[in-house]
Amino acid sequence: MDFIAIGDTAVDEFIKLKEARVNCDINNENCTISMKWGDKIPFEFAVNVPGVGNAANAAVAAARLGLSSGFISNVGDDRNGQEIIDAFKREGVDSTHVAINKGMPTNHHYVLWYEAERTILIRHEAYPYKIPEGFEPPKWIYLSSAGENSAQFHLDLATWLNEHPQTKLAFQPGTFQMKMGKEKLATLYAATEIIACNKEEAERILECGETDIKTLLTNMRALGPKIVLITDGPNGAYSFDGTEMLKVPMYPDPKPPIDRTGAGDATTSTIVAALALGKPLREALLWGPVNSMSVVQEVGAQKGLLSYSTLEEYLKNAPADYQVESL
Repeated sequence: MDFIAIGDTAVDEFIKLKEARVNCDINNENCTISMKWGDKIPFEFAVNVPGVGNAANAAVAAARLGLSSGFISNVGDDRNGQEIIDAFKREGVDSTHVAINKGMPTNHHYVLWYEAERTILIRHEAYPYKIPEGFEPPKWIYLSSAGENSAQFHLDLATWLNEHPQTKLAFQPGTFQMKMGKEKLATLYAATEIIACNKEEAERILECGETDIKTLLTNMRALGPKIVLITDGPNGAYSFDGTEMLKVPMYPDPKPPIDRTGAGDATTSTIVAALALGKPLREALLWGPVNSMSVVQEVGAQKGLLSYSTLEEYLKNAPADYQVESL
């Protein structure tokens, strides 16, 4: 197997809000959404999207780009769990190691969607986390969001990676993994080939305040990963491999975004998929923002994910200024 993603998966229920007010600080930062408390608030529509989550999105992105892709995760023994497994089968993602947990519900998140932005109400069930028996080492593992009770699993995975050096780890820390702290996950960071997060997450991982991107790249790499990838919204994405700091801009949107859910996942997982396909880092960086641009033109984190040939077409027709630059 080329690519195995590990992490929680869920059904995302998108609720398209009709009436709300968004209030932001200067420069459209630190935004909040408000609705009248205690009232009945109309919404436009709701839609369920099964089999999503950072790692799940990565598994689908890799499969669409032509890699043999699989997924290690947990679902409940309910209709949502079966819908998730069926969704992976349709995408050609191997679900052999998706465990069905008797007597437990499947993760079900609610996405409050207004204009192009969203807030997600999350709940991670307390599933058991373990490396499956008979797990064949893939070329790449892509690790992302897991629940609060997964601390020991991360330590076990670090040990497993040291015993299987032929497997490279891409780590996109989720909420609870950042909460564990860099000291607790020190052995995992040391076993990581590439770590990916956004600028605010890097500041949280490093337990620092507002920090310039060069310092963040340097200090994140000091945790142990060979390559650091930091996304920064409209400012693009940055990488550091110990030798060179690089920047790639956003790929221009053909029209205003519909829904930004999964934009960061698309960037990071596509760059990792490109590396898994043997592309050098400079070329891989160009791939990520293309898939991100496509994803935000659709509802949900996966519908807009591109095939290899379509992504290549976008790269061939990219604007002249869409290039990787040295910082």
